[in-house]
Amino acid sequence: MKYSYEYQRNCVELYRQEKWPETPEGAKVKCFHNTIRTWVRIEDACGTEALQHQNQNKIWTTEEKYELVAKILAGASVNATAIAAGIATGLLYQWVRCYRIMEGYQGLVAQRKGRPPKEASMKEKIEPAELTPSEREEMIRLRAENERLRAEIAVVKKRIALREERFAAQLKAKKLHSSKNCVTKGIS
Repeated sequence: MKYSYEYQRNCVELYRQEKWPETPEGAKVKCFHNTIRTWVRIEDACGTEALQHQNQNKIWTTEEKYELVAKILAGASVNATAIAAGIATGLLYQWVRCYRIMEGYQGLVAQRKGRPPKEASMKEKIEPAELTPSEREEMIRLRAENERLRAEIAVVKKRIALREERFAAQLKAKKLHSSKNCVTKGIS
């Protein structure tokens, strides 16, 4: 359930006066009280503006995610770290899980969201980076080496093909020769 900023501020003020506001309809008392306690901790950690609803979700960089995950791995409390950062604990648990299961830092890299495009024209076109002179020289050298290796392989394939042709011709000649011998022996 979403609550307005003013309502949250009133609930926090009543909590600080050691009073509980009236529980809204459809909410359980225990859950609502826990929510108020969370609001108080968020306000203490991040200020009163943290209770305001943001129009857009913040996009966290990989470095920011890593800093929060590093705090957790160092032994900090997940709840305290999440409240200080102004995010949900579930999101922080998810980042820690991705860091542990995937390849560490690479697990925190933002992945493309949504369904992949069907048409090739809709896919993102990646522009290759400019090559340094040493990379360009190495590429030229590797291309020349590839051409040399292709030529060697072609020569080897030709030799194998010629050897197989000779062998096939020899077998054919033997069969023909042996069949002639059989025919001549059978006639005499």
